[in-house]
Amino acid sequence: MEAFATRMMKKEMEQLDMPEVLEFLDILKASGVKLWACKLAMDMFHYTKEDMYDDIDGVITVGDFYKQGSGVGTHMLFI
Repeated sequence: MEAFATRMMKKEMEQLDMPEVLEFLDILKASGVKLWACKLAMDMFHYTKEDMYDDIDGVITVGDFYKQGSGVGTHMLFI
């Protein structure tokens, strides 16, 4: 099911002329965006930091995520 969902998402992204995920992450990092991985999701799926995108800024909990967003002018997107 996961492979099917991935194929569908990639097809939709192509039709919308969106860059592939890794290219999109590169664009975000080059723009100064901070990228964090969710500790709970990583624990549930048995991922390590080495499994993640190379330039993530860290692995954080939900509580850490809320603390990161408490600054003035901070815009956050949780995916």
